[in-house]
Amino acid sequence: MKLGYRPLLTWVLGNSRKTVAISVALFVGTLALFPFLGTSFIPEMKEGSVSPNIMRAPSISLDESVRMEQEAMRRMMEIPGVKMAVSRIGRGESPADPAGPNEADPIVTLTPRSEWPEGWTQDDIAQRMRERLADLPGVQIVMAQPISDRVDEMVTGVRSDVAVKVFGPDMEELRLLAEQIAAIAARVRGAQDFRIEKVSGQQYLQIEVNRQAIARHGFNVTDIRDFVEIAVGGKTATDVFEGEWRFPASVRLPAEFRDDATAIEDMLLISSRGTRVHLRDLAHIQVIEGPAQISREGGKRRIVVGMNVAGRDLGGFVAELQEEIAARLPLPPGYALEWGGQFQNMEKAMSHLMLIVPATIAAIFFLLFLLFRSLRYAALIITVLPFASIGGVIALFLTGEYLSVPASVGFIALWGIAVLNGIVLVAYITSLRSEGRTVNEAIIEGTGARLRPVLMTATVAMLGLIPFLFATGPGSEVQRPLAIVVIGGLITSTLLTLVVLPALFALVEARAQPVDDGSPD
Repeated sequence: MKLGYRPLLTWVLGNSRKTVAISVALFVGTLALFPFLGTSFIPEMKEGSVSPNIMRAPSISLDESVRMEQEAMRRMMEIPGVKMAVSRIGRGESPADPAGPNEADPIVTLTPRSEWPEGWTQDDIAQRMRERLADLPGVQIVMAQPISDRVDEMVTGVRSDVAVKVFGPDMEELRLLAEQIAAIAARVRGAQDFRIEKVSGQQYLQIEVNRQAIARHGFNVTDIRDFVEIAVGGKTATDVFEGEWRFPASVRLPAEFRDDATAIEDMLLISSRGTRVHLRDLAHIQVIEGPAQISREGGKRRIVVGMNVAGRDLGGFVAELQEEIAARLPLPPGYALEWGGQFQNMEKAMSHLMLIVPATIAAIFFLLFLLFRSLRYAALIITVLPFASIGGVIALFLTGEYLSVPASVGFIALWGIAVLNGIVLVAYITSLRSEGRTVNEAIIEGTGARLRPVLMTATVAMLGLIPFLFATGPGSEVQRPLAIVVIGGLITSTLLTLVVLPALFALVEARAQPVDDGSPD
């Protein structure tokens, strides 16, 4: 390799300005690729299990919900690649984790990849589940995975890649805005698995007291209210003692009477005059549809429109959706939008990286200054960072990966290796200069002596990461962008460190202190 490197280095030293100009042009061209990379939080990790969340109408009965869930499980078990399916309907009625009998959390365990149909992926199995469950009446299907689903809910409160939170005072207006947002999002490429928070569809028993009728029969509103409360809701009548234990005993009508509006209308009340009067003669009773839930955040009413993103980057999808909503849906006064879900995590991570990356570069520069006691040499070595970034960006573009948190961490790791190689090269060249060598002599001798360490450092790092490129187990999706960035960056950084850095060193030394290079006049 030295035999081929020596003539190249000789040409570079004779064309230093041209070499630097070419490398700068290459870096500028690489920057033009950034808008085409796309951004995401973390690549979707294939967990080996799928969680197709199923939401039904809030007014559905528990028996009917169980029957439909059993049918859904039966259909999913018929799909190739499915090993086992288990589901849970509803959740504990705690403020932290509430859910009614209309919500189900199935967990579908998949067989090993070797047992899947030829060419199938986990996404293909999930798509087949969507197709098999699509004709179930009145359901919303949202594909997720058990671990990522719970993490999204704990961190952002939303089980979706993207969540549009609509805030405002009126529930009906919020519902209409949510439906319009979902319709707009459906036209944006990559949107799937829509979930609109169920805020209506719950049945209510409405009893409107006829004040003239109760006055004729000698009742007041309190009498009617207490009667309905005891009959339907129940009221503590006494306490029951069993040894040291004390239990309140409540009284209410049997289920067949309190769960039927007609039976409630036929209830008899005895007036102060001793007459028996049906409840329907004293009040207008009807079953109406009302809100299933009223969610609040920050003291304001809100409704959430959730959706997943497939086949494109998360950042680009949200940017396009924001433009579409701003152009097509003017919000009434008093209403506002907030973006959440995994997109919220991505924004937080990118904002943190905007602080971490400059701090990392500043720390590297400071350590280089401490090492060389020279701003000139510290600035010279820090130029290897853009050289290393060239290969990382190109590698992401060619492989179709997005700029995510693992990829950003890969850039930071890459810079460390690139700076190490730059230190190895420049430190030896400067030591030769201190011994009296001319600039060209020091560069040629120094690069020749340090070619092996520079190549070994880069090669060992690349060989250690190559298995990540071909791994298929759980977590490999997260590791791959990091490996792609480091391997691609090391290729360009090693080449440019051995070629461009000597040219820059020659230019810097010539400008700082021109010396006689030993050539005849």
